[in-house]
Amino acid sequence: MKEYKVVVWSESMLSKFFFGEGKVNERSVEDLLNKYAREGWEVKTLSRENRRTLLFAKREALVFILEREVR
Repeated sequence: MKEYKVVVWSESMLSKFFFGEGKVNERSVEDLLNKYAREGWEVKTLSRENRRTLLFAKREALVFILEREVR
């Protein structure tokens, strides 16, 4: 039997304002994925979306669906 987890990674507001849209901190995403991999999770799917933060601002978000065998 398998279980699933949804994890959302969003760029920080400071990063968005200093670097502009579309700047993903690869190291931050890598650290997040490695943390879950140590717990036995594997990435099943990934989607990218823009989320409204303030009335005028949007932030990029990565939505991961993780899967692992139930222990």
